[in-house]
Amino acid sequence: MTPSEQELQLHIIELESKLAFQEDTVNSLSNELLEHQKRIDRLAQQVMLLAEKLRNLPDDQGILRPEEEPPPPHY
Repeated sequence: MTPSEQELQLHIIELESKLAFQEDTVNSLSNELLEHQKRIDRLAQQVMLLAEKLRNLPDDQGILRPEEEPPPPHY
């Protein structure tokens, strides 16, 4: 094998190594993104449940609507 063939082979091996690392990184990021999306979905569901519970509270619970809230003391 000539020196240029050896250099080419080393360059190919280096590229294959980088590609393998990138594939692993992409897979890791994809898995992380999936976990984050699941968490976002759970949190959105919890917010919707809380909003529904707030809507169903009787008016005498002491919770005022935003327009009924008095201004803060520094106003």
